[in-house]
Amino acid sequence: MKLLADSGSTTCSWCLLGPGPPQHFSTEGYNPYFWDTAAIAASLARSVPANVRAAPISAIHYYGSGVLSPAKAEVVAAALRQVFPQARQVEVAEDLLAAARALLGREAGFAAILGTGTNSCLYDGQRITQVIESLGYSLGDEGSGTSIGRQVLRDYLRGRLPAGLAAELQATYQLGEVSEVLDRLYNQPSPNRFLASFARFAGQHYQEPYCQQVVERAFEAFFEQIVTHYPDYQRYPFNCVGSIAYHFREKLAEVAARHGMAVGQILQTSIAALVRYHEDSASV
Repeated sequence: MKLLADSGSTTCSWCLLGPGPPQHFSTEGYNPYFWDTAAIAASLARSVPANVRAAPISAIHYYGSGVLSPAKAEVVAAALRQVFPQARQVEVAEDLLAAARALLGREAGFAAILGTGTNSCLYDGQRITQVIESLGYSLGDEGSGTSIGRQVLRDYLRGRLPAGLAAELQATYQLGEVSEVLDRLYNQPSPNRFLASFARFAGQHYQEPYCQQVVERAFEAFFEQIVTHYPDYQRYPFNCVGSIAYHFREKLAEVAARHGMAVGQILQTSIAALVRYHEDSASV
């Protein structure tokens, strides 16, 4: 049996492949910049269904955010080996490869992720050939949930949100003083998730012109800072996966068109397409 995982920083989608229909389930997302091996293993032990933990899994293919070096990959791999000691093969790769395989299969093209964070690449049908670094939520991640949420939170704290939205946000999040918010950002776990939670607020109030403008500016920054710096980018269809891309897909397609890119696929998650990719690979 084979276990597949596609993990963002917030949610990880899983699928167990073997005899019978595929079994899908979800856990927290595990970015090794914010999680260590012990914490990942403990979360998996709590969250993975008992029948999956007991299954005769021979191979695990895990794709995740933050897997940007062998050392970070090993943080996750060590946890997987603890929870699934029966697996003879444990492969941990970056989520960008999952996006490319899900969106493009074995065809060359452009692939991106817009979820809690941002990532993008050119892909030759087998491997990633060029990446413009997203630089994470502190320096970059343009177009992501963290970038949208950061703008919403910043405007709220500076008194620049429309009054009705400010009252709604306070009622929803029960934010304290500015010092408490800054403590949450700088001294507590998963600050990227905290920021991205305010992108959900923008989605829930998307009928408001303010929220539409924040999302549009985030996508414009994504294209201006990242996408347009790929050579000959306009000759590729724009393919993207992720919750932000999917929920704001109409605005994303509009911004892509302004930058001269036709829109290909926009998927909420990679997991279904990854299942097809690995099923096809097994038959090759």
